[in-house]
Amino acid sequence: MMKLRYIRRKSRSAVWSFRLAVFSAVLFLFSALGHRFQAIETPDFLVLAVLAGALALLALLLAAKGFADLWRNGDKGGTRSLWGALIALAILTPFAVTAYLALVTPPLYDISTDLSSPPQFSLAVLRKSGMNPIDDNTAPRAAMQTAAYPEATGRRYEGSPDRILEAVMAVIGAEGWTVTGRFGMPGEQVETIVEAVARSSILGFTSDIAIRLTDEGQTTYVDMRSVSRYRTRDLGANARYIADFMMRLDQQVSGAAPEG
Repeated sequence: MMKLRYIRRKSRSAVWSFRLAVFSAVLFLFSALGHRFQAIETPDFLVLAVLAGALALLALLLAAKGFADLWRNGDKGGTRSLWGALIALAILTPFAVTAYLALVTPPLYDISTDLSSPPQFSLAVLRKSGMNPIDDNTAPRAAMQTAAYPEATGRRYEGSPDRILEAVMAVIGAEGWTVTGRFGMPGEQVETIVEAVARSSILGFTSDIAIRLTDEGQTTYVDMRSVSRYRTRDLGANARYIADFMMRLDQQVSGAAPEG
């Protein structure tokens, strides 16, 4: 008597789910690394990231189809569908986090501790096409910023501007920011402005920073401004730059030796 053998079909959906998931992971990883190390410009990275996310979403849908083929028809491909779904979910996780932050943070990209007279940028004329404009009219966003980021405030310190400037430069170095300019001389001008560039630790999104020191005689007032170069929502990044910097500056100034 001839023994019947049942040949299971391979699920094409499962196969393509795994292939697309791997491709999207490689695309996202290399794009992110290229952007982090400044080999890829931000607009190009955003396009590549969206493409990787779209491929990951398609891979997830195909994985669901592969599971359905396995359940209904007994088709091969359960393992490929599983790995395709897991890889796709890993790629889609940053997009989900971004979407959540976009919902809970205001549509701001320019944060200043002084909303009536924010620190000025000399770099404004050097901004490339496509970058966010530097707008000194803070009235439209003042209420929104105050409600969302009440901790974004300046600091007043006992001490001369040159001493506080040393502390500011030390904190900039500790934060890993790149100094791009310094304008004004403590003791000669009332205001001294230090400009720097900050990059996010993982994906390397860039913000321009201006730190202003105002000589008040016996005290020095420090305020600052942080502006994202790209993306109309900073997802709270600029407020974090300011809050973290001011906290470190408090520690630096309080731990500095008193003036002789």
